[in-house]
Amino acid sequence: MLKKELLDILVCPKCNGKLEYEKEAEELVCHSCKLAYAVKDDIPIMLIDEARKIND
Repeated sequence: MLKKELLDILVCPKCNGKLEYEKEAEELVCHSCKLAYAVKDDIPIMLIDEARKIND
């Protein structure tokens, strides 16, 4: 689980938009870019090339 302090400062690397943490999917989602960034072992993988495209 990501700490609230970390979630408060993280932004989408593509648009600098707000990210929403999806606990069950272990992803950080940017609804503006429609990208989901994986969280592995409590470490966000904030690479645009590795983000999953989502249908909002």
